[in-house]
Amino acid sequence: QEQLVESGGGSVQAGGSLRLSCAASRVIYSRSYCMGWFRQSPGKEREGVASIGSDGTTSYVDSVKGRFTISQDNAESTLYLQMDSLRPEDTAMYYCAAYHVAWWSRLCTLESSRYPYWGQGTQVTVSS
Repeated sequence: QEQLVESGGGSVQAGGSLRLSCAASRVIYSRSYCMGWFRQSPGKEREGVASIGSDGTTSYVDSVKGRFTISQDNAESTLYLQMDSLRPEDTAMYYCAAYHVAWWSRLCTLESSRYPYWGQGTQVTVSS
């Protein structure tokens, strides 16, 4: 049984938009958590894109600020990544991930090594 399942990837023209979804299990939401979106292209290192905490605090990598928005719907146990003004360099496999934190934790890292829970990924392709 999977803890995280991504969907919503696809192919779009540059300047277009996509919304990725990640369904999370009760294992994730049973404790305070951080959740994030990561991406990886062939031959390149995995890159942290955005993160969000149990309290809604968000972080973004500089290259997507103003274009991507991370959000969550706790009632539906779903994480989202709204991607606008997409560029060809955004092309990658996108993964959602999560880790548990102490209740007093305020910041969520974008370092992939911190995240033990991972989804299978969804492909995003942006053409010029």
